[in-house]
Amino acid sequence: MKKLIIIRHGKSSWEHDVTDRNRPLKTRGENDSRLVVRELYRKGDVPCKLFSSPANRALSTCKIFTAFLEISESEIIISEDLYDFDGKNVINFIKNLPNEYEKVMIFGHNHALTSISNIFGDTFIDNLPTSGLVKLTFDIDDWKDLKQGTTEFIIIPKDLRE
Repeated sequence: MKKLIIIRHGKSSWEHDVTDRNRPLKTRGENDSRLVVRELYRKGDVPCKLFSSPANRALSTCKIFTAFLEISESEIIISEDLYDFDGKNVINFIKNLPNEYEKVMIFGHNHALTSISNIFGDTFIDNLPTSGLVKLTFDIDDWKDLKQGTTEFIIIPKDLRE
């Protein structure tokens, strides 16, 4: 059994004159990410390995999760394959994960993550919003055998705001 938790980066700011890779999170992106990680923790789902796109907004979202879950930032593995918007590189990345990792968490971008949720989950998502999280479970022993699994749950920040 393999478990994959995917998180789209938090809402980013377009107010800074920086490249796409360097765009920071907005305050709302930070706050929404905190809401989502609290809900994930409440569900008792702590990952064994964390992977992030190198983009500032994705890595910052990942660091919010690690801080809340009390996981050292040194545990974050940054992968260029996760700086992907159509999903091909992300799927290839997942299929090449070491099999000793039973539960992984990846932080990345749309449209890749919405597509992956729909290809490999059993619940259709029109659009995974910023800071949105999807947990997928697969009845496989080898990541190379990735196939459609089960959407265990979806966490949408808008549903958590008071």
